[in-house]
Amino acid sequence: MLSLLPERLDRLLLVGAHTVDIAAGAGGALLELCRAHPAVAVQALVVTGGGSLREEEERSALTAFCPGARLEVSVLDLPDGRLPSRWERAKVALEELRTRGDPDLVLLPSTRGGLQDHQALAALVPTVFRDHLLLGYEIVTGDGDLGRPALHLPMSEPVLREKIAKLHEHYGSQRDRSWFDGEVFGGLARLRGLQCHARYAEAFHVGTFVLGVAPLPGLDPD
Repeated sequence: MLSLLPERLDRLLLVGAHTVDIAAGAGGALLELCRAHPAVAVQALVVTGGGSLREEEERSALTAFCPGARLEVSVLDLPDGRLPSRWERAKVALEELRTRGDPDLVLLPSTRGGLQDHQALAALVPTVFRDHLLLGYEIVTGDGDLGRPALHLPMSEPVLREKIAKLHEHYGSQRDRSWFDGEVFGGLARLRGLQCHARYAEAFHVGTFVLGVAPLPGLDPD
């Protein structure tokens, strides 16, 4: 089993269709990455929930999930469930982020997500960030079709407990949702851990990337 390690992690981009998506799908990864890379620049874009209690929850939660990071959070007010028909504003926001530099890693919804907002955003991000490392995090939905992600990030039990505790602490608006449950988060983490010989893990669908054994044609090796 091989490990994929970015050469550096100076800038991390997080993209979510809804508030809570990023933390639920990649909260463990955020805790681990931000602690391993102090003062990493983290930019987060969430395309729904702006101007509501959910925006306040998201800002508070991502601050907690990105300890020590230089964090910027943008939450748009696109209507929930309407992203496929409102994609232009989301793309403009992504393009504006693209002008601000190259992220070393982009975390976004997986194309395997059962909700149309997740699928639309997952398809949109690669049209703007074409030559970047894109990892699609898993969103738990009732259809249960999570697929078999190729990349896993092992988590210790304390990190998993911390993730679940922070989710419940910061997302009070989600506590009555059937999927927002510690056993759901823990069960998925145990399954993904089993698949990578760890106790717990988060898993990601991997976009196109290049195995660099030599400089690519036309690129300056320096």
